[in-house]
Amino acid sequence: MSSHREAPAISKDPVADSADLYAFVSANDTVTIIANYVPAQFAAAGPNFYEFGDDVLYEIHIDNNGDGLPDVTYQFRFENQVTNPETFLYNTGPIDSLTSPNWNRRQLYTVTQVKGGTPTQLGSSLPCPPCFVGRRSNPNYDDVAASAVRTVTGGGRVFAGQRADPFFVDLGSIFDLGTLRPFQDAHVIPLPGVSNDGRDSLRKSNIHTIAIQVPISALTADGSRPTDPMSQTSVIGVWTAASRQKGSLLSGEGSSTAVGPWVQVSRLGNPLFNEVIVPMGDKDNWNAVSPDQDAQFAKYVAQPELAKLLPVLYPGVFPNLQGYTKDRADLSAILMTGIPAGVVPGFQNFTGTTQADYLRLNVAIPPSANENHLGLVAGDAAGFPNGRRLLDDVVTIELRAVAGLTIPLVDPSFTPDGATSAIQDGSFNPAERITLADFPYVGPPHSGYRVPGE
Repeated sequence: MSSHREAPAISKDPVADSADLYAFVSANDTVTIIANYVPAQFAAAGPNFYEFGDDVLYEIHIDNNGDGLPDVTYQFRFENQVTNPETFLYNTGPIDSLTSPNWNRRQLYTVTQVKGGTPTQLGSSLPCPPCFVGRRSNPNYDDVAASAVRTVTGGGRVFAGQRADPFFVDLGSIFDLGTLRPFQDAHVIPLPGVSNDGRDSLRKSNIHTIAIQVPISALTADGSRPTDPMSQTSVIGVWTAASRQKGSLLSGEGSSTAVGPWVQVSRLGNPLFNEVIVPMGDKDNWNAVSPDQDAQFAKYVAQPELAKLLPVLYPGVFPNLQGYTKDRADLSAILMTGIPAGVVPGFQNFTGTTQADYLRLNVAIPPSANENHLGLVAGDAAGFPNGRRLLDDVVTIELRAVAGLTIPLVDPSFTPDGATSAIQDGSFNPAERITLADFPYVGPPHSGYRVPGE
């Protein structure tokens, strides 16, 4: 998954697990950033349904000067409220509003902006919507969830709560030795009885979303709204992180007290970076450090393990890739520094020479009228790796890049293997991924009580 179970330590701590990150230019000169946590939720997992950690510090960071350190940070802290401690139920009747007395366990949160080292509280006691228990418990779920979108100081909007996981990937295929169903049938002997249709492993999975939409001018280095895509001011770096306090004291009575400074336990910038690029022995270390220290992981980008595995998994299909031994300057640019001007005509998202893994977004490039789910490699400059939109097929894009599709951008002497452009994860089906036309854009969660057609 994009970062759902990407490292040994954080896989045991799902409420702090940075599962996915999206950043894109949205309507009215704004940027929307979506950070997803608490991955792989089974919708019917009651009576203790999923929630954010009230002992976790969630942060969204923005670097606007290319040094790999945050210049603007949005912090989110959550607290639980139990309405009726005398019942085991999440709700004792229909939850028809955010103030329903039938809702027994709810969450509120605070949003704080940190800029120039100065914290400013943007909103407090903001409500999360309930989890989607079922139609009987949540008769008007969409309306209740929509009422949880709140305006905060500075003109931004926020939302935090359960959503349908927008990420799509055929996990069973990829982790079964790279058996990409739509691709392997055409390029190797098919496995007996294996369908060539990609299967979206997260199709009915929920997630917890933190979404914030702010004016572009709140994120740029000079406070402007850039209009020139080739200007350095137009590019920002975005990542999310979760931290826990250094010590925890167990009472022995079912409660604990956290003490000490905050320690980062999870982060996420580019999708699949820690999952696929960083080897097992360094994954927990990667989660613990900030992007300005990412030069230590650059060797894994320059010589990615997956590029060596593809010719082995698909014998004879990638002869050019197999013979290419140079460091992967194309991947280093895409993932670590951004793409400099002159590589792709009319486009750049270069943040400088500091090697750092985060989403790079050129805020001077407006949203596409007709999105292409393959993003920049298909000529849609508003898509990944220029930020990331909800329907960008990042698995297919990154598989093709690793397989050599982007090498000619920096090394014209290389010819990608013919099969490279045919690689696909195969799970992309926009009809199954419900997104909203307005903020928070991520679609409503799947209910625990499913009815025919759901």
